[in-house]
This record gives sequence, structure tokens and C-alpha cells, in this order.
Amino acid sequence: MTTSTSEAARVSRRPLTVVPDRDCPLCPRLVAFREANRAREPLWHNAPVPPFGDIKARLLIVGLAPGMQGANRTGRPFTGDYAGDLLYATLLEYGFAEGTYQARPDDGLKLVDCRIANAVHCVPPQNKPLPVEINTCRQFLVANLATMPNLRAIVALGRIAHDTVLKPLNLKASQAPFGHGAVHQAGAFKLYDSYHCSRYNTNTRVLTTDMFRSVFAKIKAELD
Repeated sequence: MTTSTSEAARVSRRPLTVVPDRDCPLCPRLVAFREANRAREPLWHNAPVPPFGDIKARLLIVGLAPGMQGANRTGRPFTGDYAGDLLYATLLEYGFAEGTYQARPDDGLKLVDCRIANAVHCVPPQNKPLPVEINTCRQFLVANLATMPNLRAIVALGRIAHDTVLKPLNLKASQAPFGHGAVHQAGAFKLYDSYHCSRYNTNTRVLTTDMFRSVFAKIKAELD
């Protein structure tokens, strides 16, 4: 895949690392939050959440960050909170997953031709990462993209995920503005936008189940 010159140069100077170390020190605020969570909930994952799915997949889904009682607790992206209920039900419906989603990492669910990662790997306070944290963590997304040889489609769940992937895709915001259902050409593959599948967005009807399904219907048709 094609990445911007500066991003590619940074990645080429070090071994590709798609997930931070368990005790990653790069974002002081997130480190302090992580340590507080470990003290309060010692049985939770409470560490950077690694991507889920095969690096040979053609589809990559990029979310915002782990949810406190979702991926931060379970250690698997979108597992254990409402956003995962909607996401995995949709992936199962369109053949991008198989098995049964039971909101826990040992439920046996498998992704099919699909991989899930986050723009920020650690849970942020109030689910709101700071711009400096997003920029710092982008290096791991760049490395993740570079290790996916068959990548053809990327789904950005929300504006922050969308904005985060633009730079490594060598796209400008003016060329690829965020909008639910929008599709942007990025070299040999496409970037698909969706509102984030959060409970807030669905409760307020910013995102409906049919709206979310329509994004994956497009992708399924494209990849088939």
C-alpha cells in the first residue's frame, strides 16, 4: 500500500510494531489513567489493545479507542460493550466473521478477511483522546497498514478514525471529507466512512442499524 513519504520513512527506520508494549510510556496522561485502572480493576486487561484479525485480510476496520468496560476490560477490540454488539452482528451478517459473538475474548468468534484496530490503542479518560495522543499512536496504525499485503478496503468508524488514516493514505481532508456512507479512493483501495457504532449515536438516531449495514453491504459487493 502507499503511505506518505514522511510516514513511510519513519516506519522504515525501525522494526514494524503494530501494537505498543503493554507498559507503553509514550502518552503520560494515558499511562496515569492505565495505572489507576490497574489498581482499581486488577483483573482487567488495562493495557494497549492489539488488533484483532488476520494481517492477510482485505478489510481493515479502524475505531477510535478501547472502551473502558469493553476492550480495555476484555483485551479484544469492540468486545464487551454496545458498540461491539452492533459491529460484530453486522460482520457476522455480511460474512466478515464466523461463530457466535458472546462479548468475551474466548467466545471463539473468528474474523473472516477482516481485521480491526484502533486509532488510539489505550483507553482515554471520558473516551476522548487528545490530539497529541492520536498523533503519537498513529505510528502503530501506519505499521499495521504496512503489514497488510492484501488490503483493499478501510472502514473509518467516526471522524477521528477517518482523520487519523488520511495522513498515512496520503490524502488531504479537503480531498476526502468525512461523511457517513462516503467512499474515497486511495490508490489501489478505498476508504469507507461510517458514524461510530456507539450507543450514543444509535440512541440519538445519528446512526441506525440500516445505515451501518449499508456501509458493509457496499464493501461486501466491492470485495466479491
